[in-house]
Amino acid sequence: MIDRGKYNVLGVRIDALDYEAAVDRIIGAARERWPLAVTALAVHGVMTGVLDPVQRYRLNGLDIVTPDGMPVRWALNLLHGTRLPDRVAGPVLMLRVAAAAAEAGLPIFLYGSRSTVLEALARSLCQRFPDLRVAGMTPSRFRRLTAAERDEVVAQIQASGAALVFVGLGCPRQEVWIYEYRDRLEMPLLAVGAAFDFHAGTVPRAPASLERLGLEWAFRLMREPRRLWRRYLFLNPAYLWLLALQASRLRRFDPSDSTPPSGELLNG
Repeated sequence: MIDRGKYNVLGVRIDALDYEAAVDRIIGAARERWPLAVTALAVHGVMTGVLDPVQRYRLNGLDIVTPDGMPVRWALNLLHGTRLPDRVAGPVLMLRVAAAAAEAGLPIFLYGSRSTVLEALARSLCQRFPDLRVAGMTPSRFRRLTAAERDEVVAQIQASGAALVFVGLGCPRQEVWIYEYRDRLEMPLLAVGAAFDFHAGTVPRAPASLERLGLEWAFRLMREPRRLWRRYLFLNPAYLWLLALQASRLRRFDPSDSTPPSGELLNG
């Protein structure tokens, strides 16, 4: 088990840990009914924090931020000598947490995406893990929620008996969601993004060979060029350039140089 704490990557604090440590902390919090906000960041997620000081504040306020993309793991190893042998990807983390939750008898809740995706996801997870109990699910409304609607979401999750929540709203909305709801739900909240579509079977995953090379982004770009071309063709080179500046100490990235949110976004 590897858990070496948080390290600064372009001003965003990333946890240098492995799957075993992440699952252990999440399941431990679920057993004890402790709030725990968890996300897995690839390059795009890190860059949302680099470019937006408010989002940087939120990300650095989360309990666990795993190195989802290979370039993020490489950054931890290059800048801080963490010697992480692998990344901790959201889709894989979701399956490992679901397996551990099934074994421990901890019900889960699914929040986000569309009803059809949630139904397919629940079927897929229960086929993989027959002892897993899906306590409830709520699709995204794809807009900001009112204060009353937010109270309804909290009440629904609490009444379901769930011990942890998987959140699939896409980056950065899902990180905003777990930041906002963390102190209202005494359980782990895991932002896992594309894992919902992957495990529901609605979107294919990149081949393992491309993932190992850090080229998952290229596969996704080929699949959805109109939606993703700006993200990858602008943010990936910017990430590499800024990483070179941090590595050479030509620029300092201070995680405390951030801006607290002025109000709740009430995402949903």
